[in-house]
Amino acid sequence: MIGDWPILELLLYAVVGWSALGVIGVALSLRLGHREKVLRHGLWLVGVWLVYLAGVVGASVLQSQRVVPLGKDQCFHGMCFAVLGVEPVEALIPGETGRVLRVKVKVTNRGKTADADDRIRAYLMDAQGRRWKPLPGLSGNALRSQVSGGSEMLSEPVFRVARDSTGLSLILTHGVWQPGRLVIGDGDSLGHRPTIVKLGQ
Repeated sequence: MIGDWPILELLLYAVVGWSALGVIGVALSLRLGHREKVLRHGLWLVGVWLVYLAGVVGASVLQSQRVVPLGKDQCFHGMCFAVLGVEPVEALIPGETGRVLRVKVKVTNRGKTADADDRIRAYLMDAQGRRWKPLPGLSGNALRSQVSGGSEMLSEPVFRVARDSTGLSLILTHGVWQPGRLVIGDGDSLGHRPTIVKLGQ
């Protein structure tokens, strides 16, 4: 790790930077009419990306699913998230058939200035693979809220899950459209099983 940037994330940006230079070179060769160079450089670009993507998917397939225990931080650069526990909430609507759960998440800013993880989101998943997003407007401090440097806050997202759900886990993710999808070994990378926190529910 270099500063707050993991080496494999820096590798992705290096490949992207090299590719940008390669595309410029291909464009110049095309403009000058050097068709052989265009073909050669184009094949290099395609080849490097095929090898890199094979590394991303291969690492995802070979790595076992990461299980984070309650109370342990999951850090994304300087922002860390630790699931402290879960508690049932009385039904929000009388007679509803689902269960309502409140998950306590400690959010810590390890940096020196105020910061927030604007892309972080959470969902619950049960043993059958069913997923539930937080109920809007009920979490108090949002996971994406800004936290002062060196400070922490408590976020309590609330979820409504099926009555028959078992083996519930909380997953933190940055979504589909984000650089982590192409970072080798990242929990959000292509084909990777998500990092989970088992809630004992």
